[in-house]
Amino acid sequence: MKRFKADAVRNVALAGHGGTGKTSLVEAMLFDAGAIDRLGRVDAGNATTDFDPDEVRRHMSVNVALGPLEWREHKVNLIDTPGYADFIGEVASGQRVAEAVVLVVSAPAGVEVGTEAAWELADRRQLPRLVFVNKMDRENADFSRCVDSLRAAFGNKCVAIQVPLGAEANFRGVVDVLHQVAFIGTGRDARQTEVPAELADEVERAREQLMESAAEADDELLEKYLGGEPLSDEELMRGLVAGVKAGSVVPVLCGSATENLGAQPLLDALVQFVPSPVEAGAVRGETGGVRQPSDSAPLSALVFKTITDPYVGKLTYFRVYSGVLRSGSEVANTRKEQNERIGQLYVMRGKSSEAVSEIPAGDIGAVAKLAVTSTGDTLADATQPIVYPGIEFPQPTYSAAITAQTKADEDKMGPALQRLAEEDPTFQYRRDAETGQTVISGQGDTHLDIIVERLRRLGANVQLQGLKVPYRETLTATVRVQGRHKKQTGGRGQYGDCWVKFEPLPRGTGYEFVDAIVGGAIPRQYIPAVDKGIQEATEHGILAGYRVVDIRATCDDGSFHAVDSSELAFKLAGSLAFRNAMEKDAPVLLEPILDVEITVPEQYMGDVIGDLNTKRGRIQGMEPVGGGKQLIRAQVPMAEMLRYAIDLRSIARGRGTFRTSFSHYEEVPAHTAQQIIEKAKKEREEAHG
Repeated sequence: MKRFKADAVRNVALAGHGGTGKTSLVEAMLFDAGAIDRLGRVDAGNATTDFDPDEVRRHMSVNVALGPLEWREHKVNLIDTPGYADFIGEVASGQRVAEAVVLVVSAPAGVEVGTEAAWELADRRQLPRLVFVNKMDRENADFSRCVDSLRAAFGNKCVAIQVPLGAEANFRGVVDVLHQVAFIGTGRDARQTEVPAELADEVERAREQLMESAAEADDELLEKYLGGEPLSDEELMRGLVAGVKAGSVVPVLCGSATENLGAQPLLDALVQFVPSPVEAGAVRGETGGVRQPSDSAPLSALVFKTITDPYVGKLTYFRVYSGVLRSGSEVANTRKEQNERIGQLYVMRGKSSEAVSEIPAGDIGAVAKLAVTSTGDTLADATQPIVYPGIEFPQPTYSAAITAQTKADEDKMGPALQRLAEEDPTFQYRRDAETGQTVISGQGDTHLDIIVERLRRLGANVQLQGLKVPYRETLTATVRVQGRHKKQTGGRGQYGDCWVKFEPLPRGTGYEFVDAIVGGAIPRQYIPAVDKGIQEATEHGILAGYRVVDIRATCDDGSFHAVDSSELAFKLAGSLAFRNAMEKDAPVLLEPILDVEITVPEQYMGDVIGDLNTKRGRIQGMEPVGGGKQLIRAQVPMAEMLRYAIDLRSIARGRGTFRTSFSHYEEVPAHTAQQIIEKAKKEREEAHG
């Protein structure tokens, strides 16, 4: 692929709901541009940008992937992003390095939740947008209805620049409203013809809407339009380009990706409407000022994706914002403040790579085997450093535990988890010291299923299991008990004796030990052993084996033997005192309570609140947050929130988001506590054979 200057580059992310045909559309554009010589299919597992084993097997995109092509003396970097909600982090990565977004919408379905999510991400970055209404050849395809749904969801800025020729089985091409010509036929064989007479009125109405949208984007054109003068094709184009760049116009096109109808007009639109890196302007860093999108400026690039290639190892995808990145050079990772040696550079197309000597400003490339660089890092000229804002990834919302099948699997699990976390910033893992589980967290059950499959491919045979809730136990009354350890088996014996008063403390206090010994009832050197014995015993309560918290232990009396007493004996005495206290008192089970914030459209408020009530939740407040959405604040037991990512997705049709944080512990209701205790007892019996 030849070298292009920044003003001839277009970086475009394709986004939208799952199953709308984004990958198929990329395939059609690559084929029509001659970048590939055969038209792959997602359902056949041979599409260019769906090459990961999980994508091939599931027939859906999981990762962001690149499809660069040349079209009319321009380079178009197509960035294919997943549509399934579990992989929204990949969409954020792709949009972060794009100058515009093509939202792909299904003609039969119209605007769906994935369309809204992709639109919101683009809105956040103020990216220009185009819409491609795909699947015009499918049953129930209705372009007008689809445009209406777009305008209802996103406003009148959505304006059709094409009219379809037929629909469903009769779909055969598109009419360019701007230039008033028709394109009939598939792919490279499409031919340009006159607009059919039966569509003349519809095309004229669409052109009138175009004029209105174009005029509103340019004061000079608006004055001419309001004066009753028609706008020329050149004026129309000028106004539309300005409107797209400003975000006040969203052109809507149509076609069928699998039938390769409408891909070439879309490519023309990308070249015409999408701003180049030069038109997008200078880019500002968190530190280091701004950089102009020029080859002569100091080098700066942002890493937006890290993957492990089976042949070349770790591959780092980056977008150059200024300067030229060259093979063999040394650059600074300004976020980590370490230098990197740049090896062989590549231009990626799906899994295929083309070695190149340099990547200029505005373009996208990849490099192998960087030592310290990860997603979100900035690479720059060490003498003129800059740090770009990273990528805003969503926090994990769904967790599960994994267990290794064998000791060998356990040894491989740690490095494999670290590698996957480097590749996917929306995935996290941790060892829960309290429950003893390895916890993995992501965006949903499908996300974690794929993580487990990847772990197995990396040699760590693991299985998913349910999360354990870190319940705790505590005392409810003050008790004074004796702990006496005496053992005589011939020779030197063991003797330790202590009296300890146990009393409950306020929630969240933890554990306190008070030394109240007077008169040498217990020698000073043995008192810390009593404390240690009690602390170790609190790790396992008598109700269900959970840690005992929020108690004060006051050691106020005891006795010792001049020969047989030892630290071990008093440690065992302290442990016995604690067990005696737990049996004498009526201990209770405590559960973690979470602060929960849920954002949902107003129409789902009642269903969400009703569901929270069934989860023993307490509503703390509600407030509008704009866009027809409400924020619900509640406190809910952690045990009821383990699968909430899946529950909320079902209740709010995928349009809800939530986040949680730990609040406090409180007593478990008696009937629920009994179930937890019985379950723990059964698990202990099974563990002991």
